Amino acid sequence: MAKRSKAYEAAVAKIDAEKLYAPAEAIALAKEIAAEKPHSTVEVALRLSVDPRKADQMVRGTVNLPNGTGKTARVVVLAEGEKAAEAEAAGADFVGSDDLIAKIAGGWVDFDAAVATPNLMGKVGRLGKVLGPRNLMPNPKTGTVTMDVTKAVNDIKGGKIDFRVDRNSNLHFIIGKASFTEQQLTENFEAALEEINRLKPSSSKGRYISKATVATTFGPGIPVDPATLAA
Repeated sequence: MAKRSKAYEAAVAKIDAEKLYAPAEAIALAKEIAAEKPHSTVEVALRLSVDPRKADQMVRGTVNLPNGTGKTARVVVLAEGEKAAEAEAAGADFVGSDDLIAKIAGGWVDFDAAVATPNLMGKVGRLGKVLGPRNLMPNPKTGTVTMDVTKAVNDIKGGKIDFRVDRNSNLHFIIGKASFTEQQLTENFEAALEEINRLKPSSSKGRYISKATVATTFGPGIPVDPATLAA
C-alpha cells in the first residue's frame, strides 16, 4: 500500500471514524480539511441500491447547480451551418463537423462536454469508443443532442453537471470548489440530491442511497448519514 502524506494523515485525523455526518457538517469539515487548497474540487460519492445492468435501474441525469461548479467548462459543439454559428456566438470553445469528428476519433478529448445536433449523430455515433468511457458522448437524455445549441452551451457553462451510476452502483458528482461558502456547497448538494432522488427507479428495493461520502480532490472521504438523504 502506498504511504500516505503527512497532510493526508492529518486530514484523516480530523474525521471521526465512528460518526455519520449530516451533509452540512461533512461540507464544513471538507472545507476545513482543504483550507490550504481552496481551489480543490468538492466531490460527492453515493452508493445506490440499484442494479445498473438492468435498463430500468440505470440512474442517469443532469442538474443545473444553483451556484455553478467553480470552473468554466470547455464545450465542443458538433454542428454545421447556422447551428455552428449559433454555437460560436454562445461561447462554445470548439465548433465543427467532419473535421472535429475526425480529430476526436484520433483521440483528442481536451474538453469537458460535447454537444451535437441530431442530424450529425450518425457520424458522432462512431465516437462511442472514445467518448463513452469518459462520459462525454452526446445524449438526448442529458440535453446534449439538440438543435438548441445556444441553450446547451449556456447550461453547461453556467454550472450544469451530468451524472450516471457506474457498473458497481456508485454515482459521483461535483458540487463546487472548497473556496465556495458552506451555504453555496450545501445548496448545490441539495439540488443534485433532489434530482437523483427524483430519478429513483420504481424497482429499487430498500434504502435507495445506502452509502455517501463528501471529499475534496485527493482528500479522505467524510461519511454522510444516508438516512438524511432520502427524499
